[in-house]
Amino acid sequence: MNTIFRKSMLSVAGLAFAGGVFAGPIAAHAASPAVDAKPVAVAVQSAAPKPQGDQSHISLNDEQTANVKAIIAATKKAGLPERAAVISIATSLQESKLENLGHLGDANDHDSLGLFQQRPTSGWGTPEQITNPEYSTTAFLKGLKQVDGWQDMALTDAAQTVQVSAYPDAYAQWEQQATDLVGQYWNS
Repeated sequence: MNTIFRKSMLSVAGLAFAGGVFAGPIAAHAASPAVDAKPVAVAVQSAAPKPQGDQSHISLNDEQTANVKAIIAATKKAGLPERAAVISIATSLQESKLENLGHLGDANDHDSLGLFQQRPTSGWGTPEQITNPEYSTTAFLKGLKQVDGWQDMALTDAAQTVQVSAYPDAYAQWEQQATDLVGQYWNS
């Protein structure tokens, strides 16, 4: 169900975008040789978007720091760039404050578990899988890779397309801290 919803949302967004530019820049780009397009694409990919809105920050304990490192390791293992780790860490900061949450009883949002508050009933995996930081990060990244253009999207849009949260703009507040954490631990 989540995959169908995400694809529907992406289709609507894609149609709106394509309707606005199809006859102009895309048609002109299609006529130019691929070699001419490479320098432009490289320049766009290297520019990291600026964080949106007011930024939040929390101090991390040893468990949270270990979870940051686990997210970065899973991102590297998946062969994805630092931007994927930034989106993943910001998402986890919003969903669990980087704590690997088990079932929270009455305070729990349905059956949401782990770093990303993923739900077994939504197909994210078993409770044991979802509460494994490498597995849950890999599952999140698999969803992220299905989002066309995620590398150039605003963080909150990329995270929301994967997570389908009731609070879609909440991810943006963690972008600076996530960026700083990736900068600190990516090469360690």
